[in-house]
Amino acid sequence: MNQTVTRALDLLVALQDGARTLDECAERLGVHKSTVLRLLQTLEAQRFVTHDAQHRYRLGSRLFDLAGAALAQRDVREVARPHLERLNDRTGQTVHLAAYESGDVVYIDKLEARTGIRMYSRVGLRAPLHSTAVAKVLLADLPVSARREIAEGIDYVPYTERTIANAADFLAELERVRADDFARDSGEHESFINCIAAPIRDGSGAVVAAASVSVPTMSLPAHEVLALLPQLVEATQAASADLGWAPRPAADREERP
Repeated sequence: MNQTVTRALDLLVALQDGARTLDECAERLGVHKSTVLRLLQTLEAQRFVTHDAQHRYRLGSRLFDLAGAALAQRDVREVARPHLERLNDRTGQTVHLAAYESGDVVYIDKLEARTGIRMYSRVGLRAPLHSTAVAKVLLADLPVSARREIAEGIDYVPYTERTIANAADFLAELERVRADDFARDSGEHESFINCIAAPIRDGSGAVVAAASVSVPTMSLPAHEVLALLPQLVEATQAASADLGWAPRPAADREERP
């Protein structure tokens, strides 16, 4: 029985590269065609494989169902945590994870800076939409109409002299974030804090969370915080890959109305 299961799994792996004939499958597994045919018939009965008019076998719809369920069961906080821990270790700075929930951007995880000032932020706290890098990343992924509606409904509280003050400027900022695939908060929420944030995507390419590095100006100047971006992106892309995301050119991302 174990050998049969192993062969069935090997057969599915062989089909991940594209459709194959019965002969090609048998050659790949190194077993007789009759054995492979029985496996294929069993797998096809359960929709794990299918075949076309030319009797070329390919992966079936059942696998898509299972893949979708597997990804849905992976909590973004759990998936991102080890990558963010490494980021926190490498930079020594405060790392946040935030998600967009029912109109609010909420911190869902936080790793404190190794040294220096501790930030007041905490898990469960809402992040201001117009003055934080994580919020910019999350909102930039929304459809144009949703971004416009949110921007027009924000109360533009001036936290510092650098805080974005109106909907037009905020929408322009979200366009820049969408194009650059990262966001900055240069003393916009707290005058003594600089922050960079990048998206974490799921298998569909949708942004499901934003991770950030926040640093007091007394620890690092703004340009040195920006220099941490490659390490941040490395962490967010690794987390995204664990959620099933595969990178594609920014130009290929469709703008939703």
